[in-house]
Amino acid sequence: MPPASPAMFPSDTPVADVLERATGPRRPEVDALLDLFGEITHEPPVVWAGRIIGFGDVEYRYASGHGGRIPLLAFAPGAARHTIYLVSDFSEKWPELLSRLGPHRASTACLYVTRLSALDRDVLRELLERSLAETRAAAA
Repeated sequence: MPPASPAMFPSDTPVADVLERATGPRRPEVDALLDLFGEITHEPPVVWAGRIIGFGDVEYRYASGHGGRIPLLAFAPGAARHTIYLVSDFSEKWPELLSRLGPHRASTACLYVTRLSALDRDVLRELLERSLAETRAAAA
């Protein structure tokens, strides 16, 4: 049996095509996210897995030997909410930031926001910067 394709991979999909998935008031929000992520990473946006806008990339390898490539920081725009991909267990690492962020939901590595305009942008920036620093440190 051939090896499985990685779930995360860069694609040739134009970034503009993915940005258009956000409509109405969320459309200007994805432009703001695009600018913020680019400003923090100093990397150009690339579409990953056909729907995620990633900035930079890093190789990872678990003790089990499983590994792959992931963006340093990424987000997926959507019609109902935006998904922001952060370092694993970010909500356990930085609860003080999340308590000041504004309305959101969190999972292991995803921050879900309905309205970017309802968030404290300085807190969001700090979350992104911490996640980026930790991802880079783990890859070093």
